[in-house]
Amino acid sequence: MLLWFLILVASTAAFGLSAVSGGGAGLILIPLLGLALPGNQVPATLSIGTAASSAARILSFRHAIRWNIVRHFAPTALPFAGLGVWALSCMNPAYLSLLLGLFLMGNLPLLFRKPASSYTVATVPVAKLHMLGAAAGFISGFTGAVGLVFNGFYYRLGLRKEEIIATRAANEILLHLLKIIFYAIFGLLSAQAIVAGLAVAMAAILSSMGMKYLLPYLHDRLFHHIGHAAMVVAGIMMVIIAGEQIAQQENITVHFAHADEEVAASLSWQEHTFALEWENGGELELRHDTQKANQL
Repeated sequence: MLLWFLILVASTAAFGLSAVSGGGAGLILIPLLGLALPGNQVPATLSIGTAASSAARILSFRHAIRWNIVRHFAPTALPFAGLGVWALSCMNPAYLSLLLGLFLMGNLPLLFRKPASSYTVATVPVAKLHMLGAAAGFISGFTGAVGLVFNGFYYRLGLRKEEIIATRAANEILLHLLKIIFYAIFGLLSAQAIVAGLAVAMAAILSSMGMKYLLPYLHDRLFHHIGHAAMVVAGIMMVIIAGEQIAQQENITVHFAHADEEVAASLSWQEHTFALEWENGGELELRHDTQKANQL
């Protein structure tokens, strides 16, 4: 019960921060939900919560939706979301999470860039909108959380904060509903995942209702700056979590020892062991062993 209470409280805070930063609630909740659910059921739980959040935001900011973006972005995202869910049922999502984390960490320089004095609405080729929709659909189906990854796309369009929130919600609601169906088809939607998803959905709706009254007091420049900071923090979290998962799955261990004038370090990965020894302050030895060789 304590864990479910923590999930409810953390979800409320995460979706509140998500509204201010332009996304990221799912990335924040992934490690917490991983304590209560199997890793391959976390995306389904996030999709239930995010679908409810998108519905609440559409109702609150429906007049700010940029339909010229939605009509090209969403249709391409839907089939690729199904492809992403299928990939989740067959592959290890930790490696994609690691790559996404490194990508998000690449936004660090933007935190120190002087903000533009004004934002203008830019036009994007229709083909690029379709490509972005396909990428968003696949990554979203594979990880369950993708909002922050494409924040830069909305920023470059020059959208105001209300337009970003409303347009993203319109782009994502059908995507998340379709993913929930696919998760059920591929056996990734358990009763426990549904209960957790409903708790996350309740928190998401409460946060979205509160942000409707807070957002008008938040300047667009600060909104963008918080968004970039959230991307960097989420990237660091994803790299750490994915790195730990990969280390456990691939049986990766690191050892270090120091005695007198000798220093030894080794890295074990699956059947391989890479060792480095520094002896007497001048002799360097590199060694590679395998379990098969040791057995012989």
